[in-house]
Amino acid sequence: MNKTPHIEVDREGMVSKTILLPGDPLRARFIAETYLENPVRFNTVRNAFGYTGTYHGKDISVMGTGMGMPSIGIYSYELIHNYGVENLIRVGSCGAFQPNLKLYDIIIGISASTNSNFASQFGLPGTYAPTASWKLVEKAVNIAREKGTPVNIGNILSSDIFYDDDPDSWKKWAGMGVLAVEMEAAALYMNAARAGANALCILTVSDSLVTHEATTSEERQTAFTKMMEIALELA
Repeated sequence: MNKTPHIEVDREGMVSKTILLPGDPLRARFIAETYLENPVRFNTVRNAFGYTGTYHGKDISVMGTGMGMPSIGIYSYELIHNYGVENLIRVGSCGAFQPNLKLYDIIIGISASTNSNFASQFGLPGTYAPTASWKLVEKAVNIAREKGTPVNIGNILSSDIFYDDDPDSWKKWAGMGVLAVEMEAAALYMNAARAGANALCILTVSDSLVTHEATTSEERQTAFTKMMEIALELA
């Protein structure tokens, strides 16, 4: 129970039923140190730092997952099946595909298109459409409204490719109304769906493929606070 190939905890119950999953382990540490009361670090394997504490009196965990669908596929599977996590919220950065999206805008990924072959393992007789859990989507939207924080809700792209040999391939996704690109949500949504868990991806625009504006690595670690605060309220 307390040890998998990628996560080691000291005792039963150290991982909360709800967990935030930033790709960057340093963002996980920032969230824990900035927002959680009495945070305890439960994982250091491969520097995928994981912490559990309380937020407004409710238990919540946060853990870095690394980059890409294989990585979040491993961590989300182990968190669900070995540690009993029920609600998994990715909090990440993304590249905007649409001209109306600006740096620091927040996106709620209600669905995740992908160029990955991750779904092949399930042997489905067709094309699967990875989607977020409506319970978490609805709650996140209501929280954002209460906070007066504008959000964009729609389809995102989970891509296996960061440096694309075709630099204009993103325009085809943009033409289908896809809002932005990231690298993890589709695998998270599929793992959660298969296990009967809940998953959601909340993103902050870190750069734009339209305007070529971009944030710094430090800003991506520590400045996406509105997204973090919406996610923390989901506990």
